[in-house]
Formats: sequence, C-alpha cells, structure tokens
Amino acid sequence: MKNKLKLLSAICLISMVTIHAQSTDRRENLKFGVKAGINVSNIWDSQNQEFTADSKVGFAGGIFLGIPIGSFLGLQPEILISQKGFKGSGTLLGSPYSTSRTTTYLDIPLQLQLKPAPFITLLAGPQFSYLLKQKDTYTYGSNSTEQEQEFNNENIRKNILGLVGGVDLIFGHLALSGRIGRDLQRNNGDGTSLTPRYKNQWMQFTAGVEF
Repeated sequence: MKNKLKLLSAICLISMVTIHAQSTDRRENLKFGVKAGINVSNIWDSQNQEFTADSKVGFAGGIFLGIPIGSFLGLQPEILISQKGFKGSGTLLGSPYSTSRTTTYLDIPLQLQLKPAPFITLLAGPQFSYLLKQKDTYTYGSNSTEQEQEFNNENIRKNILGLVGGVDLIFGHLALSGRIGRDLQRNNGDGTSLTPRYKNQWMQFTAGVEF
C-alpha cells in the first residue's frame, strides 16, 4: 500500500512539474499564430443626422505574434483583414432611404499582454486601420443601386486610429479570442462629406492556432 502511495505521489509530482513547465514555456516563449472569425460591427457619433444604424456581421482574420516581456507581460501585434459596416435607414430630401455598407480594413493592433494565468491573456492597446475598399447598397424610393469604390477622389478618411481590448483563452495550441474596439476618428476627411459621418465600433470573435 505504501509503495502504491509513493508511486501515485511521484506521478502527481511529475505531472505538476510538467504542467508548470509547459505553462512557463507558453508565457515566456515567442508565439506565432493564425486566427479567423467574425466582426459584429456598428457605428456611433453620427453627428445627430436623421440616421439610424443596425449592426452588421463581417469576416475577421489574420496573423498574430506574442512577444514575451517576462512571465506576466508581453506585446501582441496583429495584422488582420477586417470587415466592418452597418445597415441603416434615414431620410433624404424628405424621402425615406435604406443602405447597407461593408468596409474592408487592414487592421494593425499593437496590444499589451497581461498574463495572470497560463491559459488567460488580457490585451489592450491602439489600433491603426487602413481602408481597403467599401461596398454600398442603397434603396431610395423605387431605385436600388450597388457600387464598389476605391475612393480615389472621395472625401473619405482611409487612415483611422482606434482602441481595442479583450481576452485570449488558450487551450493547448487553440486560442479563442474576444475583442471590442472603437475608432477615435470619424470616417470623413474634412467634415464636408455628404455620407453619414460616423466612427466604427465592433465586437470580434475568433478562433486560432498558436505555435
């Protein structure tokens, strides 16, 4: 009986040491990963225009890098393709209209990592976004049009600064991530754009693999 207890104690000790070593390894080693999921986005601060917006679902995905600064701190830059946008309605010259807008951004968040436990990483930091393209669908009266623009001559801000924050849950090599984010700048360049003036806000949910 004593020998069995000693064997069981040895197995438990070895298991604890192995788990601790793996945990320390994850938090202190450089990590690279890929992830993909969805954005649930909307807009805010529409300058009190006669405009009401609803949320829209789009794609989000890309790569990330975990750079440790000791066991509990680190940096996590990411490069993402991120679809945002909204569905909306309002009035124009006294007539009702509806619109759906999908904006595709190159998002580059630079987040500070806080790692209170081996399987949890808290993140927050600034994000630079570059507008790649925009797709609009309008319904105004009996007319409906769909167009895709590259904004060569439009008064639309392409470079936008924002803030993001969230959490990563790590299960082995699997990383489940949740983020919330907001733009700090409006979408229009100098305030004269006739399109709804707004800032993006979104929730992001992704699953990924880290190495």
